[in-house]
Amino acid sequence: MKKLLQILSLVLPAAVFAADIPAISPADAAKLVAEGKAVLVDVREPSEWAESGVAAPAALLPKSEFDAGMIGEWKDFLKKTGDKQIITYCRSGRRSGLVAAALAEQGHKVANAGGFKDWQAAGLPTRTVGPDQKKP
Repeated sequence: MKKLLQILSLVLPAAVFAADIPAISPADAAKLVAEGKAVLVDVREPSEWAESGVAAPAALLPKSEFDAGMIGEWKDFLKKTGDKQIITYCRSGRRSGLVAAALAEQGHKVANAGGFKDWQAAGLPTRTVGPDQKKP
């Protein structure tokens, strides 16, 4: 029980804060990315990218690497974004909201575009990726 309470104390504040992250429609996100004002990030895992595809302009940066202390390409990515807005998405919008909340705490301008299914439903371009492919 004590361990559960410790876990909840770590997760709940982030989850509550994630609810405060601005939502953005996939169409508006695509427009900002096309204008060079924002970057789109798919925070799902590589197996999910390979299974369903990804938004065409998305950078592929898994939440697991973010949670592990921004290992992998996260650090370089954040250095390169400059003052651009970071728009995240995942399968349903939950994980992307958590990442966006953590990025907001670090001072980044963020928004949550929800789930990949929303991007697809809007008829926006997608691409397929192999399990080792990350770059748009």
